[in-house]
Amino acid sequence: MSNLAVRVEDIGKQYNIFQETARYITLREKIVETLKTPVKTLLNPTGSEKFWALRHVDFTLDHGQVLGVIGKNGAGKSTLLKILSRVVEPTEGLAEIHGRVGSLLEVGTGFHPELTGRENIFLNGAILGMKKSEIERKFDEIVAFSEIEKFIDTPVKRYSSGMYMRLAFAVSAHLEPEILVVDEVLAVGDAEFQRKCLGKMSDVASEGRTVIFVSHNMSAIQRLTQECIILDKGAMVLRARTPEAVDYYLTNDFSASGERRYTEEESSSAAYPFKPIAVRVKNPSGQVTDSLFSVDPLTIEVEYQLDADITGLRIGIYMMTSRGEFIFTSFDTDEPEKFQSMSMRKAGHYISRCVIPADTFNEGRFVIGINASSYMVKRYFSDERAMNFSINTTGAPGMHWVEIRHGPIRPRLDWRIEEIA
Repeated sequence: MSNLAVRVEDIGKQYNIFQETARYITLREKIVETLKTPVKTLLNPTGSEKFWALRHVDFTLDHGQVLGVIGKNGAGKSTLLKILSRVVEPTEGLAEIHGRVGSLLEVGTGFHPELTGRENIFLNGAILGMKKSEIERKFDEIVAFSEIEKFIDTPVKRYSSGMYMRLAFAVSAHLEPEILVVDEVLAVGDAEFQRKCLGKMSDVASEGRTVIFVSHNMSAIQRLTQECIILDKGAMVLRARTPEAVDYYLTNDFSASGERRYTEEESSSAAYPFKPIAVRVKNPSGQVTDSLFSVDPLTIEVEYQLDADITGLRIGIYMMTSRGEFIFTSFDTDEPEKFQSMSMRKAGHYISRCVIPADTFNEGRFVIGINASSYMVKRYFSDERAMNFSINTTGAPGMHWVEIRHGPIRPRLDWRIEEIA
């Protein structure tokens, strides 16, 4: 028997974008428009444009796998899930689903607003092909999880979006679908319920059921999924193990040259008189690069122009992992003596430069953010994700053991071994 749960083959979904729907067009305007562009009007009388929300997407998923789907807004994530949930039909391609599918898409999808919460639980169970006795066996557990016992016999059209989401998730997760499709479950609801949802999804995954999970929450993606696919402008650009996929997604838009240069447009009038010019990383040879060794020191430079004198200016860096976890923050006037001597920074062209010692970073991708401010007075400029760089741990302490060293730093510590007589 095949272990295949989902097969997506060359899936595409095309929509029509209708123009000028918000403005009433008079008969005279329509006649003039037709006379101006008769061929275009005859070929496209509705004035619509074609738009591919999804195109040429292929992947397979076995039973028991947990797949994350990540991408920017408009990348095609929700469209893919709607196709797999049979909410919309693909324009081209094929999707095969082997098993009972439970879906949690947009708030309210699958609920009848005129029916009560109780009636909707039984309706959803019936849609999934469950017997009444199976639904009754799970009913109390669903209601308890959703925490809306007092409103279970109220029509769901009177529910708040949070109540809707609570009941919808409880139904989707507890009615034992073989394939659970979840689209941004953390978008609605309080923090406590979000934690409950993540815990339940983890339980569902550990039970060997297939889960397809869309989220912008990278911590949730890393906690729940084994692999991810990345969608961009309707196309699948990568399928990889979750850590690799998340790193790629979070750093894909950054400069890969070791330098980020700023344009005039990126320096707003609100930043005056500070004007960013560039941020760069250099190796010990003084070369600008985005790939460095952990056993070498590295230099970070922030280049900028001051069009007027500034009192109390400090230039800082934020060092983060590619997943957005802060490692440290440092400013060029952290030393009191330096702050006193540079209390007034005159107009001119500057580079603030710092050296990070060797044996600081572990292997991985790291992000540099920059900040220019006068403490408690004004923030002139901030770019929390200015650029990134990679660290290679060849020659680092402990490399003779083939194991993962957890954490973003990998210091070379001074260990002493003393024998006690």
